Amino acid sequence: MLTVLKWLLAVAVVTGLAIVVARFLFPLPDRAAIKPGQAIAVSPDTGWGRFLTAAAEKHPGKSGVFPLASGHGALASRLLLAREAERSIDVMYYIWHNDVSGRLLLETLSDAAKRGVRVRLLVDDNGIHGMDEIFSSLNATENFEVRLFNPSTVRSPKLAGYAFDFFRMNRRMHNKAFIVDGAAAILGGRNIGDEYFSIGDQNYFLDLDVMAAGAIVPETAADFDRYWNSESVYPIEMIVGPPTGAMPSLALSEAEKATLPEWFGRLPEIEAQIEARIASGEDGFEWTDVKLVSDDPAKGLGKATDDQLMIAKLANIARPINTSLDLISAYFIPGKQGVEFFSGVARSGAKVAILTNSLQATDVALVHAGYSKYRRDLLEAGVELYELKPQPGVPSGSDELSLIGSSGSSLHAKTLSVDQERIFIGSFNFDPRSVALNCEMGFLIESPAMARQMRAAFTQQVAQGSYKVELRDNEMRWVETGADGAEVAVHNDEPNASITSRLMVTMLGWLPIEWML
Repeated sequence: MLTVLKWLLAVAVVTGLAIVVARFLFPLPDRAAIKPGQAIAVSPDTGWGRFLTAAAEKHPGKSGVFPLASGHGALASRLLLAREAERSIDVMYYIWHNDVSGRLLLETLSDAAKRGVRVRLLVDDNGIHGMDEIFSSLNATENFEVRLFNPSTVRSPKLAGYAFDFFRMNRRMHNKAFIVDGAAAILGGRNIGDEYFSIGDQNYFLDLDVMAAGAIVPETAADFDRYWNSESVYPIEMIVGPPTGAMPSLALSEAEKATLPEWFGRLPEIEAQIEARIASGEDGFEWTDVKLVSDDPAKGLGKATDDQLMIAKLANIARPINTSLDLISAYFIPGKQGVEFFSGVARSGAKVAILTNSLQATDVALVHAGYSKYRRDLLEAGVELYELKPQPGVPSGSDELSLIGSSGSSLHAKTLSVDQERIFIGSFNFDPRSVALNCEMGFLIESPAMARQMRAAFTQQVAQGSYKVELRDNEMRWVETGADGAEVAVHNDEPNASITSRLMVTMLGWLPIEWML
């Protein structure tokens, strides 16, 4: 026994020394020389400012909003805003892929910078695999600045940074915002990548963004500045260094264009629809009260106090819950506290309905393992649980601008509706990682119309496109219904999941890592 203890002590000492040496060899840069930045205020001298300031003046103190459920509309909206930007574009994302949509948006941002538009791009270093040279090259061009959130000082392999700086690097910036000319902002659950915009043959994500104008946009811009100037953020040249060669081409090749789906050629048409809606000003938006809810960026270094956390702010402003609570969360792990909360709401008489991914649809089995442990407790408390089935098909026509889109094979949205009166749309997953580790943001919107659409979705699209999990004779059952609401199938086990996969999920649920999920 003494020998084992000595061995463990020796391992601990060697590990500690290795961490100290690694931090000495790969230190974070000194932030003293970093210049703070500030958002450029909206101006009626810009096109977007002219349209949206005039509309906002008719609704003092209010914000205009409309949802972007379709991936096609979400991509077209970003392209449209950026292509017609005149002064500034401020963008922050957790993931930015080097694929069709990622390159198309970067090319559009680059073109804007060449026109004299100031572009600030803040990306989480965890979600930009293989893009150092592209971002470094863009950063070296005039009017374009790139910064990284909680970067790894080891660039290859980047994950090596976790070995000696785990507690910092385990905290990520999950925020998603696209702000143009201080006049319009897109915020929601989508990252930048083909799977979020329904491009290509891979699985798509069902997601939701919202475009906003009016009073909430300056608040969103100020929140961007908080992150841009925070202690977790470094200019890319401090981490990656200058570009090593010519700027990589961002343009799509003819061969790539030939592989794109038919709807891609309709992007100009979709942009025109959205532009017409924006240009209609007052009539193009729903004007209401909107509150920005976000984590203090100090959370990125583990320095945020409880009252600076988004979960505390959201809990305060979302209450009271009187009649209903509808939740859509791609990665849902309620934990014991969450079970107590949702169970308490249900037992108070309010109707609680929750939609998350089924085992068949999820892209993170570990999260499903964390969630599945709490299903029975929630059901026993009267909570309605729905698990999304993979959904084929893509929307078209008017579906492009509907609240609940029809595309997607895996759920990625994070939205909450209270009493069919107000709705939250943002990046916050209702899981331990969003609560305690990742920085998150979202809008709480006073909109009975949008909230009622979400409730209707639970009784229509969700019911048909999901398994409803129920307790029957004290046994878990997965129920499928048809278009008329009648049962068409009842499964005794998780549908389309083998014994091996179900066993794997059960075993994963035993691991003491829920706090990281």
